[in-house]
Amino acid sequence: MRCLVLVLTLLLLPMASAQPTFVLHNARIYTVDADQPMAAAMAVEDGRIVAVGSEADMLDAYSDWPRMDAEGHTVVPGLIDAHAHLMGLGQFLTQVDLVGTNSKEEVLVRAQAFAETLPEGAWLMGRGWDQNDWPAAADGSYPFPTRSDLDTVFPDRPVWLRRVDGHAGWVNAAALRVVGIDPNALAPRSPLGGEILVDEAGRPSGIFLDEAESRLIEDLTPSPSPDELDERLRRALERTARFGLTGVHEAGIKPDTLAAYRRALKDGTFSIRNYAMIDGVGPLLNALCAEGLVQGEDDRLWVRALKLYADGALGSRGAALLAEYSDDPGNVGLLQFEPEVFQRIVTRAMQCGLQVNTHAIGDRGTRMVLDAYEAAITETGGGPGRHRIEHAQIVALEDIPRFAELGLIASMQPTHATSDMPWAEDRVGAERIQGAYAWQRFREAGVPLALGSDFPVEQVNPLLGFYAAVTRQDPNGEPPDGWMPDQRLTREEALRGFTLDAAYAAFMEDEVGSLEPGKWADFVLLSHDIMTVPAEQILATEVIATVLGGEVIYSAD
Repeated sequence: MRCLVLVLTLLLLPMASAQPTFVLHNARIYTVDADQPMAAAMAVEDGRIVAVGSEADMLDAYSDWPRMDAEGHTVVPGLIDAHAHLMGLGQFLTQVDLVGTNSKEEVLVRAQAFAETLPEGAWLMGRGWDQNDWPAAADGSYPFPTRSDLDTVFPDRPVWLRRVDGHAGWVNAAALRVVGIDPNALAPRSPLGGEILVDEAGRPSGIFLDEAESRLIEDLTPSPSPDELDERLRRALERTARFGLTGVHEAGIKPDTLAAYRRALKDGTFSIRNYAMIDGVGPLLNALCAEGLVQGEDDRLWVRALKLYADGALGSRGAALLAEYSDDPGNVGLLQFEPEVFQRIVTRAMQCGLQVNTHAIGDRGTRMVLDAYEAAITETGGGPGRHRIEHAQIVALEDIPRFAELGLIASMQPTHATSDMPWAEDRVGAERIQGAYAWQRFREAGVPLALGSDFPVEQVNPLLGFYAAVTRQDPNGEPPDGWMPDQRLTREEALRGFTLDAAYAAFMEDEVGSLEPGKWADFVLLSHDIMTVPAEQILATEVIATVLGGEVIYSAD
């Protein structure tokens, strides 16, 4: 394998200024092309595929072209994460990592160690804790932590630690004071779509949910400098290339993020195809409506979609449900908009020619989105079409056919199912769980599935999502028969979800997503044949090389 990687690197990297031309051969190629699903060789000219076929035919037809010997390894189209946060990943990689912590005490230990690397008085930020992974309270519940836990260790330094899903923030008293909130104020007012949790005395407990976190904490913390954003992007792109990603659909960007991407495009370091959605209804929406959409700058960046939020997350009980949470009587979650306001925004976006992609996790949030999309499509014709619901985790069974009737795409994340399965039924009960993470029910209804990870909520590696999709098991193989196994995807369906179906969800199916003539030579060489090996070996599969437009952007050597 080391020899192969060396050949790849020497062959392709010097050709970055001129588009690469070569024949890939001695490969087991899964093309995701229904007319020719398997091949052994592929010819690439100027970064695009010109022919796919047998070893003999390709080497004979292109006998004088440089050759890349895949040494019998598996090749799949470049993997596309249909719902991710590229700059959020970069931010995560530059803050304290709390993923996998098993207690509040472990969080505090990691935070203390990271704080030693920071200047005095600087914000300590991190992400990744999940109270569901900590020891249960005496009553069997998994309560949120409080600011008192942080105040003991950090009496003066402002601290903001985001839950793994990004929909809850844990802050200390020093952070509250910095953003202008009195830690001793009684019954602070929560914004629409968010909640400031309070203690028994009615004072802020230190937990801010959804819009309360966004508006009262995130918007008031120091903004990163251009240099900091550039460093975050560099780290994120290293990570995505390492795991075989040649494309992402970024679920929400702000103007400073777009500026960072354009700087990277200018200096030639933007090594991914990013279908970016603008975040919310601020200046970027106004600019796109006034000036037009970004249609493939350098074939690497597109901005033609709007990202909205209908509700919160299931783990923090902010997902909006039609009936109360089974494990939290009286709580039905949080809608981020009044339905009438939401519909007006959707209608305007469709009139501007934008695809509308809305985060909806609960069944009430999903229904609000379906109703708004239906009304806006009726009024406007739907603009570009292919509108999406991001996550679609808990859906009333009678609402699933509406996705197909409206021509919608379900953008779903397989590892969310396997991360949430220990407690998801506790949240919604045995009846509603039948509409949860229901991949096959969507497929049977004729709804396209675009698959992703939601990184950094989940890990970047798309093969973890592929494994979760085909097994509905965690990495330890639990439960043995899979969770709700009738909803598993076949390996072919899962591969399409991370390639051609993801490309379709971004209007890019004619350019990427399968290995066929005319498309960009975006592909991945893998150490194992993920389409045939025992399921547990999928997790042992490594990326040998990631190739974008014929150029190696990652090699394992």
